[in-house]
Amino acid sequence: MNLIKLIPDEQISKLITLQKTLKYEFNNLKLLKKALTHKSYTNEISLPLKNNERFEFLGDSVLDLIVSNYMIFEYEDLAEGYLSKMRASVVNESCLASLAKGINLGDYLLLGKGEDLSGGREKPSILANSYEALVGAIFCDSDYQAVSKVFLPCLIKKIHKHKDVCSFEDYKSNLQEYTQNRFGCIPFYKVIAENGPSHDKQYSIKAIVQSKEFGLGSGRSKKEAEQIAAKEALEYFLSKED
Repeated sequence: MNLIKLIPDEQISKLITLQKTLKYEFNNLKLLKKALTHKSYTNEISLPLKNNERFEFLGDSVLDLIVSNYMIFEYEDLAEGYLSKMRASVVNESCLASLAKGINLGDYLLLGKGEDLSGGREKPSILANSYEALVGAIFCDSDYQAVSKVFLPCLIKKIHKHKDVCSFEDYKSNLQEYTQNRFGCIPFYKVIAENGPSHDKQYSIKAIVQSKEFGLGSGRSKKEAEQIAAKEALEYFLSKED
């Protein structure tokens, strides 16, 4: 294990714990530290450290590859469009933040004081981006086979969970038809947040019916986020009819 002098002993101990959780030992521990370093932290210190955004950019592509490679062999009978929707349902902010929480990733992040005090360790956008950065760091430290071995088992669980959902109904159309028939109105959608770098935006959108919020969706495009919000709203209304 390559212990970097700039890493304090107490932090090294935490990094060792995270590696045990991942069942992966870094050849270059500096890569792991970089993956956990949020831009809010580097903005506050004078040391020449880089944040995790470049690893995040890489990890996003690696995750797409891991999921795609698994699905084309596991689901040989499914069309490309269906596989794309399945992948989008797994490699998104909500799902990755959930996976990050599963390994308590927020506990290991280096955040600026302001970001930390404002609950940054629990923010879905920070957790999802840091999870991608962690994937990118392991890829740089090893190779595709190693990073797939670490992350694919958890991703498979998510893929199987989302498979049936991703026949992908047009939930926006379904919700509009429902609200027109039931309430005599149509829903509209409000963007409440845009997170992430310009090359990888994450949108959070609420579905609003009769001035009330009934669904929240997050996705890499406004269209995807609106569909998820519409689905959540429609499921709410239908549950009230049971």
